[in-house]
Amino acid sequence: MHKARKRFGQNFLHDHGIIRRIIRAISPHESDQLVEIGPGLGALTEELLAEAGALDAIELDRDLPPILRTKFFNYGDKFRIHETDAMKFDYAQLRTSDKRLRIVGNLPYNISTQLIFHLLSHAEHVEDMHFMLQKEVVDRMAAGPGENNYGRLGIMAQYYCKVESLFVVPPGAFNPAPKVDSAIIRLTPYRELPYVAKEVSQFETVVRTAFTMRRKTLRNNMKPLLSTDELEGLGIDPSLRPEKLAISDFVTISNYLTDKKA
Repeated sequence: MHKARKRFGQNFLHDHGIIRRIIRAISPHESDQLVEIGPGLGALTEELLAEAGALDAIELDRDLPPILRTKFFNYGDKFRIHETDAMKFDYAQLRTSDKRLRIVGNLPYNISTQLIFHLLSHAEHVEDMHFMLQKEVVDRMAAGPGENNYGRLGIMAQYYCKVESLFVVPPGAFNPAPKVDSAIIRLTPYRELPYVAKEVSQFETVVRTAFTMRRKTLRNNMKPLLSTDELEGLGIDPSLRPEKLAISDFVTISNYLTDKKA
């Protein structure tokens, strides 16, 4: 039996009730182009394949693909494993038609944030994403302006996607049991962005700079990019802390700076 490896952040899902609840939330169909990141021992994979009949799996642990290929042998070339790092994978190559990808994963806690940023850069190829994450990360991604855990991760996720926190998964649903609660999140990339940054890299810089020191005001944190007078000219109160700003405010600052460089 394969043992979960700490270096891959592996916690294998085994609670069948939770697995069925996740499948209901995803609602896979035969016409879907499903991608599973980190299938582990295939507990979720089995249910996804039963509903959709085909799936691409991305797995870094080289010991797992032989187990999975044996388990899902009956699906032939409709079950495809890519033995690679999900952080470096080009998801666009999986699109074989005009259908966008539906991405699913029980993401390792130690790389979840970086992996989500990588996936957001492929948002145009994605229909939706359902992830199991540490509950704290889900709370940060779903937080709105004024909430304590609202910050860079939530702003970037909500810039690209509609973000929905679905339900909590207790530690006992996994083997080995993690020390924290997990939660399921749904990310649905917008076909048309509600607010458009003229230059995404500039937008990312603005958000990163604003949250350099959370407890300081915009007047202090934004000094490297623009003055107090410029903030006031944009209708933004320099005495506010960054977590008080809506995504539209960050886009306004970003577009001002982009135009200023032109």
